[in-house]
Amino acid sequence: MPVDLASTQALLLWRNIAFALIHDGRPGNKIPDFTTRQLVILLIVYIESPPHTVRGLAAKLGVTKPVVTRALDTLGKYQLLARRRDENDRRNVVVQRTVKGALYVERLGDIVVAKAADLPD
Repeated sequence: MPVDLASTQALLLWRNIAFALIHDGRPGNKIPDFTTRQLVILLIVYIESPPHTVRGLAAKLGVTKPVVTRALDTLGKYQLLARRRDENDRRNVVVQRTVKGALYVERLGDIVVAKAADLPD
C-alpha cells in the first residue's frame, strides 16, 4: 500500500526512527544501534523468503562476502541471526532467523508505526 509523504516528512520519519533506535541502544540495553548495512541485512533475512546465503546477500547488496560476514558477525553476537554451513554445498553459508531476531524486527516495526503516526500533517 502506497504511503503519501512529502520528502520533508519522509526525512523526518527516517530521523525519528534512527533517533529511537539510537536510544534503544543506550547503556543498559543489550542491543546497540546498528549500521544501515547491518539493518538492511537483518531486514532482508526477516522480510524476504529464505534461503539466505552470505554469497546471495553480498550479490544483492553489491558488496563483497567479507563485508556481509562482518555485518553478520555483529548481528550474530547479539543472537539476531545465526549461520550454518549448507550440508548440500559446503561452500555456502546459510543465514538463519532466530527468535531473538524476530522479536527485534517486530520491535523495529512497532517503532516505525509509532513514529509514522507521530508525523505532522
